[in-house]
Amino acid sequence: MSRSVPLDSVDLKILAALQNNARLPNKELAATVGIAPSTCLDRVNRLRETGVIVGYQLRVDPAKLDRPLEALLYVRMQPHRRPLVDPFVEHVLNQPETRELYHLTGPDDFLIHVAAENANALQRLVLDELTARDEIALVHTNLVFQRWLGGPLLPPDE
Repeated sequence: MSRSVPLDSVDLKILAALQNNARLPNKELAATVGIAPSTCLDRVNRLRETGVIVGYQLRVDPAKLDRPLEALLYVRMQPHRRPLVDPFVEHVLNQPETRELYHLTGPDDFLIHVAAENANALQRLVLDELTARDEIALVHTNLVFQRWLGGPLLPPDE
């Protein structure tokens, strides 16, 4: 597990601003957090080098890409063993419908967030790509009516 990195209030302001708008130009970011642009650039570079900032991501509306049906698939493996986990993860990540994949504790082993064209495409994914695999004991499907994103992820208050 990676160690936490000491962050001061300026670092936290930079992270909050970039998480809300990763395309913020450095000059505007510096003005937002109240530091010089050169200092801001140095701090952002340090946050990258220390692994606090791991990348920038573009969010796409799946409905605009003809994938309006989102679902959460809870998957139970039998048996749940390392030699089966890695190939399963690779298989799921290679499915074009897969948005996110989580390895879980509890009764289910995986949670897969998918976006499909329609109910037939979702059914094909579940029956042909998941339950057809010998190691899959159960797939429980929940449709997503609506979702909301949380705010910036900052360290807990001390």
